[in-house]
Amino acid sequence: MTEEDLYMASSRGATVQSGTEGELCCCARAGGYKLGVFDWLEGLHASPLSGDIVEIRFKNTRKAYYKNVNNLPLKIGDLVAVEASPGHDIGLVSLTGDLVHKQLERYNVQPDRYEFKKIYRIAKSGDIEKWQEAIAAEHRTMIRSRQIAADLNLNMKIGDVEYQGDKTKAIFYYIADERVDFRELIRVLADSFKVRIEMRQIGARQEAGRIGGISTCGRELCCTRWVCSFASVTTGAARQQEIAINQQKLAGQCGKLKCCLNFELATYVDASKDFPKTLIALETMEGTAYHQKTDVLKRIFWYSFDKHSMERLTAVPVERVKEILMCNKKGIKVDKLIEDQDMPQVEEAPDYRNAVGDDSITRFDATKKKKKKKSHRKKA
Repeated sequence: MTEEDLYMASSRGATVQSGTEGELCCCARAGGYKLGVFDWLEGLHASPLSGDIVEIRFKNTRKAYYKNVNNLPLKIGDLVAVEASPGHDIGLVSLTGDLVHKQLERYNVQPDRYEFKKIYRIAKSGDIEKWQEAIAAEHRTMIRSRQIAADLNLNMKIGDVEYQGDKTKAIFYYIADERVDFRELIRVLADSFKVRIEMRQIGARQEAGRIGGISTCGRELCCTRWVCSFASVTTGAARQQEIAINQQKLAGQCGKLKCCLNFELATYVDASKDFPKTLIALETMEGTAYHQKTDVLKRIFWYSFDKHSMERLTAVPVERVKEILMCNKKGIKVDKLIEDQDMPQVEEAPDYRNAVGDDSITRFDATKKKKKKKSHRKKA
């Protein structure tokens, strides 16, 4: 197994089985790409302002910035030993040069006030071997820690374990619906594994992102592939986009509302800024029309003359709705809900014709019989 393969296994949450060098656990396929940054300045000369700050990424969507105090000739993909508390950790160089400062601006990190940790050296073979042993022990540690938490009757789930590169510290990622007193758990874990223990709580979305899977759209989960920051998703986003409120269909594998409900929300909000209120009924000579549904992107409201039924729906453009509301405010009832010139342009569906059965498999039989009759006549 190469150093890059080993790191990719670690960054995706994989465990390296002892005695199976060159093979990764199945969970190595659960993402691991969302920490990557495309260096569009690659090949260009670095500016004097690029500095000596380097971006290093670790396992479980963890990323940090370190100072290259020893002026090492680092490039993207190098495994390095960096300062940790305590000891040292092993990470992969993910970005160098001018783009690092752009990333610092993106995450609101001020280089003048931020205390950067140091990059010690490029990882040696001994560092990598020890790091490999730490990665191989993560799965066993997770299983054992779950048993310990169950014995202590703690209402929590330990989802993953990450060892530091020198195996002197372990981070336990857990999920809990309520506050958990895990002081006794820390003491038991420290006695069992002889390392420094750090507990870090994560949410259901973060856990689903590390486990991975296929969503209902048929593609890999967004939280596994590229989503790093999770914004809150509410049913208001579904209502704004005229999506039926069905909790089973709107929930993802994490049990929460799907993150993709927010992807196009800004477009719908911007498109519906000038829409009139739908709770106001339209008064016409034909009767009172009630709003039933909205096509936001086509700017069409659908009305019916029965408040509790969606039969005989009429498509009314937003501009026509505004005109009727203005007339109703003046006490005027319009003759029709929609005039002929205001009819929305509806694209005609393509006329498909089913040609199955037009050609029979026996269509050549009659021709053959005619040819046989003609041949008999010539003989006679």
